Amino acid sequence: MKKETAKTDLRRGYTTGACAAAATKAAMQSLLTEITVHEVSIVLPVGENATFQIIECKKDTDGVSASVIKDGGDDPDVTHGAKITSTVQWTEESGILIEGGPGVGKVTLPGLAVAVGEPAINPVPRKMIHNEVEESLLAHNTQRGVRVIISVADGEKIAEKTMNPRLGIIGGISILGTRGIVIPFSTSAYRHGLVVAAKSAAKNGVEHIVLSTGARSEIFGQKLYPSLPPLAFIEAGEFIGFAIRQCRRFGIKKITFVAMIGKLSKVAGGVLMVHSKKSPVNFQFLSEIAKEAGAEADLCENIKTATTAALVSQWMSEAGYHEFFNILVSRANEVCYKAADNKVEVETCLITSEGEMLARSPQV
Repeated sequence: MKKETAKTDLRRGYTTGACAAAATKAAMQSLLTEITVHEVSIVLPVGENATFQIIECKKDTDGVSASVIKDGGDDPDVTHGAKITSTVQWTEESGILIEGGPGVGKVTLPGLAVAVGEPAINPVPRKMIHNEVEESLLAHNTQRGVRVIISVADGEKIAEKTMNPRLGIIGGISILGTRGIVIPFSTSAYRHGLVVAAKSAAKNGVEHIVLSTGARSEIFGQKLYPSLPPLAFIEAGEFIGFAIRQCRRFGIKKITFVAMIGKLSKVAGGVLMVHSKKSPVNFQFLSEIAKEAGAEADLCENIKTATTAALVSQWMSEAGYHEFFNILVSRANEVCYKAADNKVEVETCLITSEGEMLARSPQV
């Protein structure tokens, strides 16, 4: 019987942020030219060009609306197939105003990348949308003010299947994405890809691997070790333990693990499969670490009911308990070292969402 091999050429999808930006570009083009737009191309944050089909483009008395269907690729999430619409309107005031319409959540609790009271449109998608409007205005030598309203059909219902309600995001989904593309992580094929990446690095003489959990942590790692070749940087996604074991398997001598507090805290607690739903943040554990760092009793109690690890990080930073972060990275480093059978040099870096170093473990 022929042995099956893992499929490695998984089809990538696009983030809700990329879809919103594409819909905005189509709507702006139609608003400026009065021509119905059926297709647009945009440059994603990763530097790639992507083409989107516009399933609907219509003008009314208030402006123009254009819609895109989100394609999640071969590992779609609950937003796969969602209809994302951008409505653009001229305004009397100058500037570009970006708002959330029906189906886009509103932030009600602190600790997220978006301020309380604002629509849940994260910074990178917001910048993408803003840039598309600005570029369209410049191309037509126009300086008028523009209002952009992003909406998602059935967004409130879709959001019930996400973590948004627990995070205090009400009324719809979030518009997300730092790369613009969706890379399928939760598949056996992705794990196979990690095997290939570690093996290829080792065969090409790479002895030091930087493991990251996502785009921002990978960028930090590249800045931290600019002399390392591209093969040295492996985005492990949620498969931290698996990636570490592959590095050990192929003879890598040093691993640098870079993550933000949410996933790093999971590793510090002994969890090496850091999927957001399969392994939620353990706030009881974070409270215990805070107590060990000398935090006051009321702050430790508040941590137990926090909504995000980022909020806990904010509280501890504001209270001046930096030892909290040192303990976390030390614990995470020990877990990673054990996962490598105590035979690979390991260091761990905890970074902020802005890509700044919060703490760095001593190497073991």
